[in-house]
Order: sequence, then structure tokens, then C-alpha cells
Amino acid sequence: MKVRADALRMLGCVRIATVRQMAEVITKEESDGRSYVRRAMNKLAELGLAETNGKDGKHQIWNLTPAGQKALADGNELPPRPRAGTGAKAVLAGFGPHGVAVTDMILAFGGRKHLTDWQVEVNHAIKETGLTFNTDAVLALPTKTSEVRLFELDNGTMSQARLAKEVWDYERYAGHRVWEGARGTNGRTFPFWQRHRYTRSQTFPRLHVVLAGKEEHLLDNRLQALADDVKGIAVAVWVNTLPRLQRGEPWYEIGVDDPDRRRERYPEPAGR
Repeated sequence: MKVRADALRMLGCVRIATVRQMAEVITKEESDGRSYVRRAMNKLAELGLAETNGKDGKHQIWNLTPAGQKALADGNELPPRPRAGTGAKAVLAGFGPHGVAVTDMILAFGGRKHLTDWQVEVNHAIKETGLTFNTDAVLALPTKTSEVRLFELDNGTMSQARLAKEVWDYERYAGHRVWEGARGTNGRTFPFWQRHRYTRSQTFPRLHVVLAGKEEHLLDNRLQALADDVKGIAVAVWVNTLPRLQRGEPWYEIGVDDPDRRRERYPEPAGR
């Protein structure tokens, strides 16, 4: 019963996972535990709480059903997560391997710790500019200056130019400002993200980019190319490859938070 409950909670956090990944979190570190987890998942499937809609290589990809999500919500097992999908549509659309890689990234960064503090596919949007994008994973682990950390996983399927654009989108998001003040008065502007999204942060959250899906020497080349493509970006960006992250090797800093430079680059909104 405990294995089933733990599997439900894990899928509620990461949405998509294989038996291997669930065993890494649920069972003891010195044991494999995949057979225990596999039996638990088959039982959850019989109960209609979990299902599999595709594979990553030879490994089945599991996700919750709507009934499984409701069971978690009714039991107050996780913080409220409005509009969270089950992950089934992503697997059926062919994005299962990407979701599995995101789960690997989450496990490599925190392992068993902080699992319930993660959310995946978190939308960031500014209606006035039309800017919208989904962050692969967000970790609510406050520091002295920021309440969350942002994570993007590139599984080697997108072009270098598109990857660079996705990283620059974070600067565009961080650079947008909003005007506040009563009509006819001298109001002032504030960063949109600080006023409406990360209200407990003093600095824009650091973006972590993790590269996966290719041989390690190709990932190293991709890392260097990304560093060149985002040179001068005015948000904090750290990058690593998934193999290096799994080995506990350090991140590379390729962008530095610079609110003054962002303010120079993005126009001030007009007052009322």
C-alpha cells in the first residue's frame, strides 16, 4: 500500500515517470525495487488511478488518470495545483521521452528531497505583449533573494536557434514592466514578474538549462554554442548537461542578472 501511495504522490509531482525512476525515489537506495513498483503500478491501473500511454525505449511511461489526481487532491497529499494535466496527452502526442528526461533532471537535481516542491509545465505569460511559454519545471526552494528556481530541459530535439530563443524569452519576460498609480498622478513602473508572479523574490529567479538526448561530447558542443548565443543576456542563466548533473558536477554560468541593463533594453510603459 505504501509503494502505491508513494507512486501516486510522485506522479502527482512530475506527471510522467518510468518504473525505474519511481523505484529510484520510492525504494531503498541499496535495492533495485523495480519489481515492487511494477506490481504497485499494475494494481493502480486496475483501480483506475494510473495508466500507461506509451514507452521510452522499452520502458513504459506511467501517468495518473483524472481519478488518480482526484484521489491525491481529496487526500491533501500535495499543494493545490490548478489546471495541472495528467501528462497523458503529452505522451500520446510523442513528448513522452522529453517528459521522462525532465523527470531525470528533477531526480538528478534533488533526488528524493524536495519532490513535492516541484511543478512541471508551468506557464509564464504576459497578455499585453503576447509573450507566453511553458517552463519545464519550477522548484519552490526559496533562497535569500528568490522564491523559486526555473528549469528548462533540452532533449536534443530542437534547433540551436530555437533553444537560444527560449532562453532569451526569459529576459523578455523579466524585462517587461507595468505602470502603477492613480489616474493623473505621477505613478511609477515595476517589473511585471515581481508585481504579479514572484512577489517574494528580490531578484528574477535563476534559469537552469539542462542539455540531454545526445552523446556527451555533442552535449558539450551544444553547451558552448548556447553560451555564445546568449552572451550578454541580462538574467541569471546556469547550464549543465544531464550526465554531468547526474554525476554531481558543477554548473556553468552563462548569464548574469542585471536589472539595470534590462531596464535599458525594454521600453517603459506609458502612464495613464
